[in-house]
Amino acid sequence: MKITSRELTLGMITLTVGLFGGTLLLARPRLAEWQRLQKVQARLEDEIDRDGGLVEKREEWEARFDELSEAMPQYGTKMKTDILWLSTIDSVARKHGLEIRRIEAGEERQQGDVYELPIECNEWEGSLDSLVHFLFDLQSRGAMLDVRFLHIKPKAGKVLRGRFSLSCAYTRGDETAAADGSE
Repeated sequence: MKITSRELTLGMITLTVGLFGGTLLLARPRLAEWQRLQKVQARLEDEIDRDGGLVEKREEWEARFDELSEAMPQYGTKMKTDILWLSTIDSVARKHGLEIRRIEAGEERQQGDVYELPIECNEWEGSLDSLVHFLFDLQSRGAMLDVRFLHIKPKAGKVLRGRFSLSCAYTRGDETAAADGSE
């Protein structure tokens, strides 16, 4: 039996298509994995670039941190800050005519040199004016406060009620730090 050039060409084409198809079938799972790895690589390169930018600005961030930490109140390591913050909030609220019915302090969390105390006021009542003056007075006392959540709804007339969540930031120092936050 003699193979003609036409049959030889068709055989080579068939063999090539078969090899290509087999390779594609075997490589498809690897191709999907390769595409996924390319996406992960691109994401990691973006993160490295972003983090590199932060590292380049380290001195700027450290200077900013030093500036803010000087303004932050400092308390002794053994001092109960939850009682201090709760009594401060209560006295400032009374001063401005804001009635706080339920308030509780959460667990103190440490992040580096900074401590954070979440305070949940689950029920308050007063005017918008008294709420604004209350929050402004707290901030002007040198406290580092962040209002994380504020919910206000009308009750009757100009009286409002609601709840809010404060986060108080401070540092801890030696035992000689005063209760008012000064060093």
